[in-house]
Amino acid sequence: MVSGGAPRRSASEEEAKALASAIRVRILRLCLNEELTNKEIATRLDSNPATVLFHVRKLVSAGFLEPQEARSGPSGAYEIPYRATGKSWQLNLDSRDPRMRSAMIGAFVSEVGQVPASEQVTISRLGIRLTEEGHARLLERVQNLFDEFEAEKPPEGSTHYSLFLAVHPEGRPGAEPTNTTAT
Repeated sequence: MVSGGAPRRSASEEEAKALASAIRVRILRLCLNEELTNKEIATRLDSNPATVLFHVRKLVSAGFLEPQEARSGPSGAYEIPYRATGKSWQLNLDSRDPRMRSAMIGAFVSEVGQVPASEQVTISRLGIRLTEEGHARLLERVQNLFDEFEAEKPPEGSTHYSLFLAVHPEGRPGAEPTNTTAT
């Protein structure tokens, strides 16, 4: 469920393709709480503005980013800032899709890699045995917790945090591994 109680829906092929890129997931995170121009996004990602613009256009086309009112930049140039629409929060994404796994894990690894060593990164890992019903109950409770925090209006001066959760069956000896390497 998403805030307001509306059920999540499956992503269209265009939406799934748009989110199957670590850089596009990172762009959405950057534009979630503030409007950023293509140049500002490229600077924060330490990336080429032309490459970033390609990704921004894909996200706009799929409805994940919205262009905001144009403004004059520092040198007087015409700039268009972008803001995330929150649409990605309303989708069920097929986590069995290796592209989606790679994009989400790649974005997480990149973001954690940018946290200064002086800052705390809390990491927890738990091995647990669950029935199918227990697994479904765990996922529902975690999703409800995510939805609850997503729906809250952050107080002035609050700090931005990111939370990444992966619930997966343990690999079994002799089982074919799934490629989850970010590209």
